[in-house]
Amino acid sequence: MHSTTKNLKTRQQIAAMAAHAFAGMQLAPHADAVQELKDGWFNAAYAVTLADGREFVLKIAPPPTADVMSYEKNIMQTEVAAMRLVQQNPAIPVPSIAFFDDTLSMCDSAYFFMQKIAGTNLEQIRATLDPSIQAELDRQIGSIMHQINSFSGSYFGYEGNPELRGTTWRATFIKLIDALLVDGQRKNVEFDHSYAEIRTAVLTHAAALDAVTTPQLVHWDAWNGNFFVRDSTIVGIIDFERALWGDPLMEAQFRPFSGESLINFMHGYGKISFTPAEEQRCQLYSLYLALVMAIECYYRNYDTDVVRTFARQLLATTMAWLKAN
Repeated sequence: MHSTTKNLKTRQQIAAMAAHAFAGMQLAPHADAVQELKDGWFNAAYAVTLADGREFVLKIAPPPTADVMSYEKNIMQTEVAAMRLVQQNPAIPVPSIAFFDDTLSMCDSAYFFMQKIAGTNLEQIRATLDPSIQAELDRQIGSIMHQINSFSGSYFGYEGNPELRGTTWRATFIKLIDALLVDGQRKNVEFDHSYAEIRTAVLTHAAALDAVTTPQLVHWDAWNGNFFVRDSTIVGIIDFERALWGDPLMEAQFRPFSGESLINFMHGYGKISFTPAEEQRCQLYSLYLALVMAIECYYRNYDTDVVRTFARQLLATTMAWLKAN
């Protein structure tokens, strides 16, 4: 997807970055040694093949001058830190980081090379899989997400932006919502509900957040496109850039998008139902996601209305629930 935050580079520039990362190693001589990966929405990404045959994925953060949302500040540092953390658990199939550079000496923004996963993107093949295999993959994803959520931290919020942290989840989540609304106001974003209406809906249900007392690692962006499959097994999970310390119920799999069933995921996760307070929290997190997706369209200038349309529908559904309950 086209996005104005993508910091695209030439083959020559990528060759210099690779040589810096891998002790002078050159790119493979063929034309496909550098291939842009266009599915992402924020960072530039490339599949890179070195002269010795090794394959990596290169991710490049937006330039320092890029106009980004509050929670997106320094999220590449967040991504690398989260990936290195969860790699301590072999049950989480996260690719290893081969090289990370945030010195700005070789590139005008931070970048890293990571192991290329030998698998197929789940988003691309899910609809073609037998239902029994889909169910098994969902159970595997549930188990993997449970392992990710098992890491606990010392504060709530985002590693990359100290201003979006707190000692309680209620105060931190309200801070995240307020930052989003400020981001929206900066771009004159208009919703089908007023800013005051949205904030009131959050405050009305905020007491449900008090049950969350331990900051746990939340991937927050683990949709089908960020999982890789080989031989009916999940062999990779990527894109930890939006990770934060919060409530595991924020995870994407607890939002039944596109009519998907939660049953297999939840069995794999080890959770079979929601309490009334958990249901309130799930709705608040859907609201947060809807706001992020709606507002980011004004920062990235996507070449499609798919994200904006989805966000508007999710916001309408979620606000209706929060008002009715």
